[in-house]
Amino acid sequence: MRPQILFPLFAEVSTLKGVGPKVLPLVQKLAGGLVRDLLFLSPSGLIVRRPMTATNAVEGQVGIFEVSIDRLIVPGKPGAPIKVRATDDTGFVHLIWFGGSAQHIDRLLPKGQRRLVSGKVERFNNEVQIVHPDVYGLDQADEIAAVEPVYPATQGLTSRVLRKLVQQALALAPDLPEWQDEAWLAKTRWPGWRAALAALHAPNSEMDISPDTPARQRLAYDELFAHQLALARRRRARQITPAPVIQPGEASRLLLEGLPFHLTGAQQQAVAEIRRDLASGEQMGRLLQGDVGSGKTAVAALAMADAAASGFQAALMAPTEILARQHFQRLGPMLEAAGVATVLLTGRDTPGERRARLSALASGEAAVAIGTHALFQDAVRFDRLALAVIDEQHRFGVNERQRLQAKGDPRTGGVHLLTMSATPIPRTLELTQYGELEVSRLTEKPPGRTPVATAVLPLARIGEVAKRLRAAIDAGAQAYWICPLVAESEASDLAAAEARAADLRRILKIEVGLAHGQMPGAEREAVMADFADGRLPLLVATTVVEVGVDVPNATIMVIEHADRFGLAQLHQLRGRVGRGAKTSACILLYGGGDEGLGETARTRLETLRRTEDGFEIAEEDFRLRGGGDPLGLRQSGFPAYRFADPIRHRSLMLAAADDARLVLGRDPDLTSSRGEAVRTLEALFDWRNDRPGAD
Repeated sequence: MRPQILFPLFAEVSTLKGVGPKVLPLVQKLAGGLVRDLLFLSPSGLIVRRPMTATNAVEGQVGIFEVSIDRLIVPGKPGAPIKVRATDDTGFVHLIWFGGSAQHIDRLLPKGQRRLVSGKVERFNNEVQIVHPDVYGLDQADEIAAVEPVYPATQGLTSRVLRKLVQQALALAPDLPEWQDEAWLAKTRWPGWRAALAALHAPNSEMDISPDTPARQRLAYDELFAHQLALARRRRARQITPAPVIQPGEASRLLLEGLPFHLTGAQQQAVAEIRRDLASGEQMGRLLQGDVGSGKTAVAALAMADAAASGFQAALMAPTEILARQHFQRLGPMLEAAGVATVLLTGRDTPGERRARLSALASGEAAVAIGTHALFQDAVRFDRLALAVIDEQHRFGVNERQRLQAKGDPRTGGVHLLTMSATPIPRTLELTQYGELEVSRLTEKPPGRTPVATAVLPLARIGEVAKRLRAAIDAGAQAYWICPLVAESEASDLAAAEARAADLRRILKIEVGLAHGQMPGAEREAVMADFADGRLPLLVATTVVEVGVDVPNATIMVIEHADRFGLAQLHQLRGRVGRGAKTSACILLYGGGDEGLGETARTRLETLRRTEDGFEIAEEDFRLRGGGDPLGLRQSGFPAYRFADPIRHRSLMLAAADDARLVLGRDPDLTSSRGEAVRTLEALFDWRNDRPGAD
C-alpha cells in the first residue's frame, strides 16, 4: 500500500502538461508511464554553452553567438542545404539546415535583424558554421541555459521537451521522511533524497553526471537498499513457510553407493547444507552454484533421493528437451537402481507415454519427474511434490518456477526449491540476483575431469587449425566450431555460421551439423541430438550450445572471433569440452592481428588461456567491466537498475544488503519511525510490481 504522500509521483505521465495522445507513447517508451519514472530518468550527457565570436570560436564546443543576419542562400537543387550567412563584426557565422522550409527560416532570421544563435561549432574553409542552430531573440538571452542536461530522445520527442517534463515531475516530488541511518548519512555526507534528485537534474559540469557524485551515490544506495529489502522480505517469508521434513534414507544410501565416483569436499559440503535446510521444516530456497563440470547434478540427485526416501516426490526441470533427456538418461538408471521410480516429461511425448507418466506421478508410483516446461502444465498432477529442482535457473522466469512449486500439496506445506547455475558470478552480484536465496558453491571438479588445453591464435592461422581438426576427427574425435553470427551482415565482417559450415564441409569433406538460434527449436535440437549421439563429427553453432549440452566424446572447441565474446561466455563455451577422460583442447581465434587486438580483449583471452577456474574468471570479468554499462548484466537476468551500477557500486551494494538485514532483524514489521520511512522507500521503488528483471 502506497503512502498518500507518494500519490503525485504515481500519477500517469498523461497528467503532465504537454503530454497528449501523440507524445504519451513516446514518453512511455523513453522513461515509463508514471511521473516517478520521469523523476528517475537520469541525464545521459551535458551541453555546455559558451559565449563566442567568429574569431575565438572553438571547434567541437557549443557556442552562443550574437549575430546580424546578412543573407539567405536558397539551394538550387533538391537535397542541398539551406544556408544563412550571419556576421558578428569579427567574421562570418554560417547557419546550415538540411531540410526544412526556406520561407520559415527566412521569417525566423530576417535580413538585417540581430539574433542569438547557439550550436556546435564546426569549421569549413576556416569559417564558423553551425548545423541546425537554436535561434533566440535578443530579449530571450535569459532562456539560454549555459549548462543543459541531455535526456534520451526519439523521433517526435526531443531531449529539450523531455527535460521540461522532468522539471514538472521534479516540482511534484515531495519532501519525504529520511529512511537512511543518520550515522551513515553523516559518514557519507550525502544530501537528502529530494536534494539529490534536484542535483541530478541540474548538473553544472561533466563531473555532476558521474555515478560517483554524492547525489548519484545517494540515489544508487536508495535503490540498492530498496531492492535488498525486497529480497530480504522474500527470504523471511520463505523461512516462515512450513515445508515437509525431508531426511536421507535407504534410497539416498543406495544412490550414493552407486555413484561411479566419490563426492568432492565441496559436493559433500553442499549436500550437508541442503540436507540441513530440507530437515528444518521451513521452506528451502537455495542456489547451487558451480562451474562447468563441478558435479551439481549429483548433488541434486541425492536431494531428490532424500525426498523419495521420506515418502515425497521431486521434480527436476531443465530448459531444453535435449538437456532433460540427458539428465534422464544419466540419473534415471541410478535412481531406479536405488528404488526410486523416475519418469521423463517433455512436450514431445506420445499421448500414450504421456498418459502413463502422468498417472504414475498422480498416484505417487513415480517419485521423481525429469522434464522441461511440460512439468508445470495444468494436466500434470503430483501426489506429494516436496522438492523442485531448477537447472540453468536463469533460463526460467520467476513465474515458471512458482508454477512448478504450486504443484505441491498445501496440506504438507510449501515445496522446497533448489536452483542450479553453471555460471559462476562474484559474490557481490550474487547479492543482486539471488539475494533471497542461500548459496552453496562447488569450487572443485570431480576426479577424472581432464584439463582443457587452451590456445590463442590469430584468425590468419585458420587453415592450420582446420588441418589439425581433420586429423583429430579422423582419429575419432568430435568438435564444436563456434561462430558469432548466423548470416553475413553488411555491418560486420564476422564469419557467419552458415557460411563457415559450408566452407568446412568443402575443405574437410565430412558431414557438418549446423545449429543456431534462428532455426526452429525442434530442428535445432534434432541436430544437437545427432551430435550428442555421435552421428555428426563436427557441429558448427552459435552460442546456443553455451549451456545444456553434454557430449563427453567432444574434445575440441574452436571459437572464431573469440575477441568479440565476453569472458564468462567464452568460459561457458569452453566448458562444453573436457567432460570426459580424453585430452581436450580449445582454440580461441582472434581477428585483426596483435596490433588490432584491444587491451581488454587481449586480457580476456590471456585469462582464458591461463586458468579454468570459473570463479577466478568471473572475478576478472567483473574487474574488466569496470564502470561500464551493465546492460549485459541486465540481459543475463540482473535487475534493471535506474541509478545503481552493480559493478561500480559494489561496495554500496554490500552495505545495502547489511543494512536491509539489520533493519528487518530489529524491526521485522517496520513499525518504528525509521521503519515507516523505509516503507515509503519500498513503495517508491515498488520492486515487486514494476521493476523488469528484479526477480
